[in-house]
Amino acid sequence: MKRIVLIVLTLCYSLSSLGQQASKALQTWKNDKYSMFIHWGVYSVLGGVWEGKPVSRGYSEQIRAHAPGLYSDTYEAVARTFDPKLWNPDSVVALAKAAGMRSIVLTSKHHDGFCLFKSAFTTFNIVDATPFKRDVVKELSEACQREGMKFGLYYSIIDWHFPAAYPISSSNSDPIPAAHHEYNKNQVRELLTNYGPISELWFDMGSQMPAQSQELADLVHELQPDCMVSGRIGNEAGDFCVMGDNEYPNYKIATPWQTPASMYDETWGYRSWQEYGSAEDKAREKLVSLLKVVSRGGNYLLNIGPRGDGSVVDFERDVLVKMGEWLRQNGEAVYGTQADPFPNPFKWGEVTTKGRKLYLSLLEMPAGRTLTLPGISGNLQIIHVLGKPQQTASYKRVGNDIQIILPAEIKTVTGIPVLVVEFSDEYKVAPANIIRVNMNQKNLVLSHGNAQHEYSIGGVDYNSYYRTTVKDSWRFELPRAMGVHPLIVFSDEEKGKSIDLDINGTRRSIILDDGEPYQMAKTGKVTWGPTYINQAKGTGIGWNSVFTIDPSKGWPLRESPIWKEINRTEVRQLPAEPSQSWFVLQELTTDRAQNLMVEIMSGDGIGVWLNGEQLTLHSNREKTESNRDLILLKLKTGSNQLLVKLYNRYHNQVPLSLTDQVPQVMYRKRLDRIPLELSNDMSWQLHDPSSPHQDLELPNLFLEWKLK
Repeated sequence: MKRIVLIVLTLCYSLSSLGQQASKALQTWKNDKYSMFIHWGVYSVLGGVWEGKPVSRGYSEQIRAHAPGLYSDTYEAVARTFDPKLWNPDSVVALAKAAGMRSIVLTSKHHDGFCLFKSAFTTFNIVDATPFKRDVVKELSEACQREGMKFGLYYSIIDWHFPAAYPISSSNSDPIPAAHHEYNKNQVRELLTNYGPISELWFDMGSQMPAQSQELADLVHELQPDCMVSGRIGNEAGDFCVMGDNEYPNYKIATPWQTPASMYDETWGYRSWQEYGSAEDKAREKLVSLLKVVSRGGNYLLNIGPRGDGSVVDFERDVLVKMGEWLRQNGEAVYGTQADPFPNPFKWGEVTTKGRKLYLSLLEMPAGRTLTLPGISGNLQIIHVLGKPQQTASYKRVGNDIQIILPAEIKTVTGIPVLVVEFSDEYKVAPANIIRVNMNQKNLVLSHGNAQHEYSIGGVDYNSYYRTTVKDSWRFELPRAMGVHPLIVFSDEEKGKSIDLDINGTRRSIILDDGEPYQMAKTGKVTWGPTYINQAKGTGIGWNSVFTIDPSKGWPLRESPIWKEINRTEVRQLPAEPSQSWFVLQELTTDRAQNLMVEIMSGDGIGVWLNGEQLTLHSNREKTESNRDLILLKLKTGSNQLLVKLYNRYHNQVPLSLTDQVPQVMYRKRLDRIPLELSNDMSWQLHDPSSPHQDLELPNLFLEWKLK
């Protein structure tokens, strides 16, 4: 018995140690902020040209798919000419260091299936299929280790050369057959066994089943626990989420994330006929992008595309060197920083923070050479230019704001100056939305609709990623301290789920299971107007531009057929193509405000908006044939416009039904007494979610405080 206990304790300690290592590695990854991406392979030999003509369709690294007449055997013949005699891994590492980058991520295998490493599972690799006969991944790994540079690898989940894989498609988000999945696992095992420490494994494309994504992620963590897995592994199995190519979000993301960026929007791989422009302008453009990413808490992965002979393009080298010069003086505002603490971005530039310091990167001169930091408390000590402590800025407090007058020496035309705002103690920034309760208010309702949201990126694959909400939070102020027994209210949609409710730093785990049911009161008459549908292609699962729609006109975002009227009461299957959506438009009129529960059937993804406000947006994570959502509509007096988006991935039809013939029931659950202060912070998130990127999917949940 003692021996069994000892084994269990040892196992628990071992698992705990692995978790701590992974957590430490993730924090290190987050702190590094800036890395080099390298797209290089057989396609670099062609340089975006086939049969003497530039191939402008698609990226040059995907020329195998876009050039007419470039067949598989022809492409293999191109590989036999790949002899990059100017390849020098040490000079690449030196360039990355000069640029201020903290790691390098190399394309070990892109979509064309060609491997820059010796693989036992295909001869289509740089050692066996080219005259070069050298393992590039091995050489760059060793060069990185010599210089203390972290080394990561890109690996394409799709493969246009593997016989058992799906053929080339326009989406690149294709299913992965069982034999192909085993092939991928075998090569991942090679990469994580033969090439030393790998800081991140950057998976790309493909549409895997949830079990396939998880198997790959588990394999990576088993072989190298400190290796970070990119979100493009699919099905929310990654350690960090990945934006779209060259995407810079205007919102803050709660989970670790990264933006992959190319020097040019047109291509990632080498393109011999690329127009370059000014290196100074490009360096500033990419520095601005770096600051936008870092100020929102992300990491920046900037690409170069070497030539087929292995040399780095002079223009790209010059851009990186100029960026490195700026970072040598101003890197303190980038490395190891946290996101902008202010709730809204500033027009004049970007903000990062570290300890008791704020870093203000000035991208343009504010009007009157004066800028304001709103709603910030703390004892301000000094404001000076980073790297030039003698250049100080004057300031004054105006209410809860700090007004800064910039010194005359600061110019934004020729560079990006950084101001350091130093406090002698902890500073605090007020949230944008403070709910203030007055003396006469009888109750307070907190719901998704009046919350501040924290986001991640989730979904099934590249074509169905969307912005997920992972946490709702509120700041509310009371006229006096009090103790309350709040009611948590939910519907059958949320029943059985668990949440972590945090109030003023005290966390409570709550199962939404045993509430008291109550019938929602019907306070007026609801009239359903005609139901209209309209079809749209290529819109993805999300849609952020919601406004009033006239069904007598076409789709408001592009030319489209007029909305078609249908019978709402029928359950129907709408014909659909891959990555196609149907929109359902419904008007509901009521003579007085009231609540109405509706059930909506959908397929691969759904979005629901009422009067322009998003009620739910999520994918069908289980990939079932259909999905049903119960949505509580809070109807206002008069006309209400309900918009439903039905998103399709690969099926040939989309299920639809919309009905209010469901129980109009909610559940109340009274919580234990909670002490409230004058100022209170509250949040909720899923308890033990399957992934940190998983959407809340709690559309009807709210908390009610009886204040009197």
